[in-house]
Amino acid sequence: MSGESVAKTVWRLDVANEEETAALARELATLLRAGDLVALAGDLGAGKTTFARALIRTLLEDPTLEAPSPTFTLMQTYEGAGARVVHADFYRLESAAELAGVGWEEAVEDAIVLAEWAERAREAFSGDRLEVRLSFAEADDRARRLTVSGYGAFAARLAAFKALYEFLRREGWAEARRSFMQGDASTRAYEKLEKENGERAILMISPPRPDGPPVRFGKSYSAIARLAENVTPFVALSQGLRGLGLSAPEIYASDLDAGLLLIEDLGSEGVVDESGPIATRYLEAAGALAYLHAQRLPDKLPVEGRGPYQIPPYDLDALLIEVELLPDWYLPQAKATITSGARAIFVNLWRHALTEVARARATWTLRDYHSPNLLWLTGREGVARVGIIDFQDCALGHPAYDMASLGQDARVTVPDDLELKLLAHYTKLRREADASFDMAAFAKAYSLLAAQRATKILGIFARLDQRDGKPQYLAHLPRVEAYLRKSLRHPALADIRAWYEVNLPGLFGDA
Repeated sequence: MSGESVAKTVWRLDVANEEETAALARELATLLRAGDLVALAGDLGAGKTTFARALIRTLLEDPTLEAPSPTFTLMQTYEGAGARVVHADFYRLESAAELAGVGWEEAVEDAIVLAEWAERAREAFSGDRLEVRLSFAEADDRARRLTVSGYGAFAARLAAFKALYEFLRREGWAEARRSFMQGDASTRAYEKLEKENGERAILMISPPRPDGPPVRFGKSYSAIARLAENVTPFVALSQGLRGLGLSAPEIYASDLDAGLLLIEDLGSEGVVDESGPIATRYLEAAGALAYLHAQRLPDKLPVEGRGPYQIPPYDLDALLIEVELLPDWYLPQAKATITSGARAIFVNLWRHALTEVARARATWTLRDYHSPNLLWLTGREGVARVGIIDFQDCALGHPAYDMASLGQDARVTVPDDLELKLLAHYTKLRREADASFDMAAFAKAYSLLAAQRATKILGIFARLDQRDGKPQYLAHLPRVEAYLRKSLRHPALADIRAWYEVNLPGLFGDA
């Protein structure tokens, strides 16, 4: 199984004893999913049985399973905990052709396959796979050297695993208890870490994402929409917000190339309860925005080892490509169709409406300033009581955008009276800080950007269902539709409202 022209990642490491061999197997088990192939090789007595047993026990969530080597039965199938594992031993196999006689293809379908002596059946173990070879280390007869190789699609998965494994050990968190946290609508993943001494941190796993296909101007959607493609913006903005006295997580350690961050755990107390928004906490969140927007903010922030990070503009191109998510994704969800001419009118109407706000004096627009990303820190004072945990897509845009994110929270219904109180509180604080603050212009921009955001989110939630297999976001569509109808009542949006009424009459059916 060598000489292939597929992508390959090789990782060599030494373990001190049998316990460390089993521990590595348990960690590698987190890499595996249905359909994966794992080839296990090594010297006699090097620990293949120890490795295989630990791997299978972890996959099946059964710490007492014996899992003997299937030397005489050729293969053993295990079912449990939502996983199916086929453990095979090809030592007695003369050629891969013999596999057909034992129903190999049927047995391994949708299973995780662990095969010892896989080199005796090269045809069955080519392409995407993980290979683990154990050998004796020279220094200590208990120590072992493991050579772990990822081929094809496994190359990138193994490289990411290796980076995380080494990162946690380098930073002193290898032995911490890890528990997965519910993710968000992005591709990022989070884990809670806790040491035996009670020390806690959050592990953020956000590997650099490859640029998507060009959609306009030779640029990808994410480039035009000014979305972060690595963790550098998160590090920069965390430091920037903390420098202003706001409560963003402290960065304990980072591997920017691998997209790994160890950050402060701000707890889990939010700004909502079972009844919905907690008014006092939402008002404090609005106050934190007013405080932020009253500052003279730089457009560049330092990042150690990277130089200055330039915050991108939330320009007209970004705002427009976001609203185009509605015809691309939400209209098919609503079983509506439009002509190319109607689509061109839609874009031109939004272009005309958003030109003024796109040219206004810009501030840091965090872009996802709503309940899933806001925490309540009872031990802190003033605006620092609001924990802000999502801001890597920050751009230089109109201050009304984040107020619209808060006042028309896509994940929880904000009552009309609370929304008005939030706006009154925010504008009062802004006026106190700057007597020239234009309340009427802000109110107009708020309606425009609330409608823009609702339009975008309808497209995003439909896309999450259709493209990403996350139908749970459809439950929020009625709320966002209601927000959109409300924002479209502003006179500045009359022409856009008319377009929606003609092309999406169902949106107003229950209004």
